[in-house]
Amino acid sequence: MRMSYTDQLIEIAILEDVGDGDHSSLACIPDAAGGKAQLLVKEDGVIAGVALAEKIFRRMDPELVFKSFINDGDLIKKGDIVFTIEGSSRSILQAERLVLNFMQRMSGIATNTKHYVNLLEGLQTKVLDTRKTTPGLREVEKWAVKIGGGENHRIGLYDMIMIKDNHIDYAGGIEAAIISTRNYLQAKGKDLKIEIEVRDLNELDEVLAIGGVDRIMLDNFSFDDLRTAVKRIDGKYETEASGGINEHTIRAYAECGVDYISVGALTHQIKSLDLSLKAL
Repeated sequence: MRMSYTDQLIEIAILEDVGDGDHSSLACIPDAAGGKAQLLVKEDGVIAGVALAEKIFRRMDPELVFKSFINDGDLIKKGDIVFTIEGSSRSILQAERLVLNFMQRMSGIATNTKHYVNLLEGLQTKVLDTRKTTPGLREVEKWAVKIGGGENHRIGLYDMIMIKDNHIDYAGGIEAAIISTRNYLQAKGKDLKIEIEVRDLNELDEVLAIGGVDRIMLDNFSFDDLRTAVKRIDGKYETEASGGINEHTIRAYAECGVDYISVGALTHQIKSLDLSLKAL
């Protein structure tokens, strides 16, 4: 059976951290020693990575007993206990840092995402992540976005066509880029959605005249131009606003009527949530 990407990531993380052995634990803790620990919350937020933590513990030692009290996506407050882990003391210590590294970052992303989602309460606009992720960690970071209530944009370069400004410039213009893309998909027998980025209302009008796309990204539009663009598109295509949108401006952009807003800061400007694994 082919190993999943998450399982491969766990293997790489173990290789990176454990190497040929946790010599600190091997040196001072008896082989038969048993212990118990709990994951303690030290900061309010949204928990993420509980399911991943269980996978890491079970990969490290199938005999460990994992018991969770709080699920991924739940709101947490300082002092909460997320789970307990019981079994070989050496195994618990060997997995400790891997679990914390993943969970602290994932919880930071989920907490940040939830904050952005809450800012759009009552509106239909959805919050999207981007490809601005840590190399190698995209799957778990986008997993954390989903846990926080956001939506995943494309996962990589392979699962959606995204015609950006540089593609348009290299292709020789908007019409050439769209026609070439549709011909390519037909020739390859691929069924991928097409999104195209426009930089102003003139480029938008070019796209509307040609058609053949699924979503239009309105990049760095002013509020007035964004409202005008949404009106011109008139529901014919999905709409996405992007470009430097932050927590202070996101609601105003959403109120212009776009379907989606992409926010790179969901994953690339993150403060990890403070969690601790404490022996009992």
